[in-house]
Amino acid sequence: MFEDEKYEELFPLSMTHATFELRCGYTTLLEKILRRFPGVGVSYFLRDYLTPIFKRRVRGEAINNLNILKKDDFLLVNGRWLLSERDKLTLEGDEEVGLYGQDIAFARVRQNTIKGCLAENFTKFLNNVKDKVEAKEVEANLISYPWNLVNNNPKAIEEDFKAFEKKGVFGKFSPQAIIEGKEENVFIAETADVQPFAVLDATHGPIILDEGVKVFPFSRIEGPASVGRDTQILRANIREGTSIGPVCRVGGEVEASIIHGYSNKYHTGFLGHAYVGEWVNLGALTTNSDLKNDYSTVEVHIKGKLIDSGDTKVGCFIGDHTKTSVGCLLNTGAVIGVMSNVIASGEPSPKFIPSFCWYFRGRFSKGWGFRRMIETERVVMDRRGISLTEEEVTLFQTLYDLTREERETLIKRSRAKLRGKGE
Repeated sequence: MFEDEKYEELFPLSMTHATFELRCGYTTLLEKILRRFPGVGVSYFLRDYLTPIFKRRVRGEAINNLNILKKDDFLLVNGRWLLSERDKLTLEGDEEVGLYGQDIAFARVRQNTIKGCLAENFTKFLNNVKDKVEAKEVEANLISYPWNLVNNNPKAIEEDFKAFEKKGVFGKFSPQAIIEGKEENVFIAETADVQPFAVLDATHGPIILDEGVKVFPFSRIEGPASVGRDTQILRANIREGTSIGPVCRVGGEVEASIIHGYSNKYHTGFLGHAYVGEWVNLGALTTNSDLKNDYSTVEVHIKGKLIDSGDTKVGCFIGDHTKTSVGCLLNTGAVIGVMSNVIASGEPSPKFIPSFCWYFRGRFSKGWGFRRMIETERVVMDRRGISLTEEEVTLFQTLYDLTREERETLIKRSRAKLRGKGE
């Protein structure tokens, strides 16, 4: 499994996660690929600065170890591939490189070829393979931008549901709760709890409620939808095409969105066509726009430029550990980095707020500074019984340094604007 050089186009989501760790449907891109090849040994190649934290997530696996390639034939799979049941990817077969445009989707390589292609890093090795092995055009759904995950989410939920061995109600389901549609289109785990006056509408797609999920009274979930373990749904209207990861608290209206995990949207407010990272807290009445008033396509800030998504429905993309205050209004296609703080100003937020940055009274600032931000996150994670590790602190320091220029540029512009106004 490998990351290619396009990981930056999935920022801020991929700043703290390898591309194949991103969620689409009930599972991640990685889990979908591993499901195709049960019991097969896996090696990973990803950015060096993610390696320490990734090692804690997948203990015992080979990570960024080029020597492992000397020991066997390999199937190399691009971690951006949203593998579907219709894709014909197999371990066995002729030696070949599968190209989707200019991107390598996969490469099936024998030992003799591998030995002749080894280089000082994986990227050069992969380019050598591309030069030496016969290539063919293939159909592959390679996730290029954050909105691709959101747009593919409904279908991915349906395919994940089909892969389940169990279907039906196994947990606690109140007699005063209702399933609209067929019960066989619902999976409620043994320790899940659906309370009175909740509605599960599986008419147009399946619904997955994982272990420990609690659906509180007056909530409605419309399939296709999935809710991860120990998540609470509180008087919420969960619309179609929504995936919520583990240990979240979600209320208000959520439509066609992905919440990665360990995040709160406890209160009233709208979240639509969005991807929210981990350890994010959206304050009460925080609302994002996912449709422009003129119904034109939405532009999104990617690598310092506005990229036309080609879609009219695009919400926001929020990095890990970011927070919004009460009453925040997030612009259509807004991108907010890692560990940022957005405080309501009465107007829609900018299209882009860099990582480790405060946006307050319409101005960018460094806020309390890096050390205070880290201490705040320790408190946040301790509340869920999880400790912030030294590997995570090191990662955040690296990201802080990598994003310094774009952050300081906007802060300087804010200061210059204030001087121009004489404030």
